[in-house]
Amino acid sequence: MPGVRGAWSEPTSRLRLRWGSYRGRYLGGMLLIVAGALGLQGSNTWILGLLLQGTIAHAVGWSIMPARGWRRILAAMLGVTTIWLLLTGPLSVWMLSLPYIGWMLVRHRPLRSYLTVLFPIANGMLLPQFYREYPDMLPALSISMAVFVASAWLARVLAATTKPTNSQ
Repeated sequence: MPGVRGAWSEPTSRLRLRWGSYRGRYLGGMLLIVAGALGLQGSNTWILGLLLQGTIAHAVGWSIMPARGWRRILAAMLGVTTIWLLLTGPLSVWMLSLPYIGWMLVRHRPLRSYLTVLFPIANGMLLPQFYREYPDMLPALSISMAVFVASAWLARVLAATTKPTNSQ
């Protein structure tokens, strides 16, 4: 409930930002992260420019998210590495657990929220049983992203029930 004393708020919304607004940086970062990943996944040997553009957009998206600097750098490295390795096909969707961990870092989630990483890992183990070839990547990524988003919301719920610490 907004305005109630002691109500939970995103830890990153309490950070002092050197530039921009929290909402602008969050939405802009999300847009660039997703657009960069989609662009890179949409590339092929005839559209190599999308590899570079997608990689840059994805890394810039992570770098402008409101969070402490080292968290953004680590998340960008995990994210870029993963979207490149996803070019190998659905057998690699388990690797989405790496940018998920980056997301948890960037959102300053408490340690107990990291239990939710088990869902993207389980999804990545289960999906290759049904989707094996690269043409199956669209449904595999769609299902994986639904699991990713649901896990992130569950982690947020867990974070909201955790006492805040000053070290976050």
